[in-house]
Amino acid sequence: MKIRIFITVFFTICVFNGNAQTRSELEEQRKKALDEINYVDNILKTTEKERTESLQSLRVLNNKLNLRETVLKGISEEIELLNRRVDLYEIAVEMMENDLITLKSDYEKSILNSYKLKKAYPDIVYIMSAKDFNQGYKRIKYLQQITEYRRIESEIIKDLKRAIEETNDRLESDLKSLSELRQKEEQQRNIIRGEQTREQKILRSLSNKEKQLKKELEEKQKVINRIEKEIARVIEEERKKSAGGELTPEQQLIGENFSDNKGRLPWPVERGVITSHFGTHPHPVLKYVTEENIGIEITSEGNTMARSVFKGEVSAISTIQGGNMTIIIKHGKYLSVYNNLVNVRVKRGDKVETKQIIGEIYKNPKENNNCTLNFMIFEDRNPQDPELWITKI
Repeated sequence: MKIRIFITVFFTICVFNGNAQTRSELEEQRKKALDEINYVDNILKTTEKERTESLQSLRVLNNKLNLRETVLKGISEEIELLNRRVDLYEIAVEMMENDLITLKSDYEKSILNSYKLKKAYPDIVYIMSAKDFNQGYKRIKYLQQITEYRRIESEIIKDLKRAIEETNDRLESDLKSLSELRQKEEQQRNIIRGEQTREQKILRSLSNKEKQLKKELEEKQKVINRIEKEIARVIEEERKKSAGGELTPEQQLIGENFSDNKGRLPWPVERGVITSHFGTHPHPVLKYVTEENIGIEITSEGNTMARSVFKGEVSAISTIQGGNMTIIIKHGKYLSVYNNLVNVRVKRGDKVETKQIIGEIYKNPKENNNCTLNFMIFEDRNPQDPELWITKI
């Protein structure tokens, strides 16, 4: 019986502690996602007067919808977790209450029997009727052991009562949390439905601007081609400068350090949302049309500075037709590229440090004065997915 009681209490404590940590992590993830949604709201500027129905707004809204889905998924996981925990608590309470009934019954019988025996045959008589001193001593020890056993039984009953009360409190708290989470889940579903309606409205509006969108896509591809040519020029120039195309020991070390920090590089802006990903993707509006990115686009609210993601040397500063200014920073055999800048704060040949501000990102009046940085990473001439290099938010 005692073993079962201890296992029950231990099981209950483990359920609470183990799941509490998991739920805490889910709550932290939800908090971060909601904070990111608030930031995206500022980018979208949701008042009717300021609202624009552009491709960039559509991408930002898609990002927001993805965040909403993340929040909804997290809430659903919390609800599932709490449901499981409530079930386990109910089982634990039932087991402990059954144990408590049995314990109380046994304890009552023990006390009653002891009372009857003492009344008929007091302890002192029991001790004094011993044959010799040794037997009398053993009888004293036996009586002490019975007293200690009853004390322990009494403590177990108290502990079990306390465990039942605590488990019931946790159960009540979880049931309250479940109710609140279900309300939040429904709120998120309603918000998502509203934002999906807005998304469809933007899509219908943009579908009527097919020619304009195709032209914008062609211009974007031209900018990409110009950047690639500039990178090829920089690489060739660096090759000619260094004997046999070999890197100096310092450049090799920087390149190795850059590579070692893959997945941990800081963002090229203090804060923003990724609105266009690396690689080939279906166009969000144009049917049967794909767009290819050699980097990512990061959209930020208001005045935003671009910063170097790692220490290195400014290899080139170029004005790209249709793309404002571009800065290329060399990190050994790697290059980081920052396009769509104005008011550049470095010059060619400058040594820069991690997170050093290198220029201001162009603020687009047609996009609610938001800023979009085109960010790329190259290993020699091979474009890399920047999302695999920068830290996860």
